[in-house]
Amino acid sequence: MANKPKSNRQKLVFRLEPAQTKPRNPLVASVVRKSGAGLHQKNNSALRQEGKQALKNLAIKEEED
Repeated sequence: MANKPKSNRQKLVFRLEPAQTKPRNPLVASVVRKSGAGLHQKNNSALRQEGKQALKNLAIKEEED
């Protein structure tokens, strides 16, 4: 390869095949829908904010009455 001019050298080509993804398990999808999986409790900060909002709304309603 050292004796060939640059234009005659074989070009280096990388061939990448698309990644094979595993098929999804159809049984898992049905279980997730039935059980409500993925629903979690609110964290303490969200609960505290919700409480503050409820107090503000209660105070506003009392002033209107």
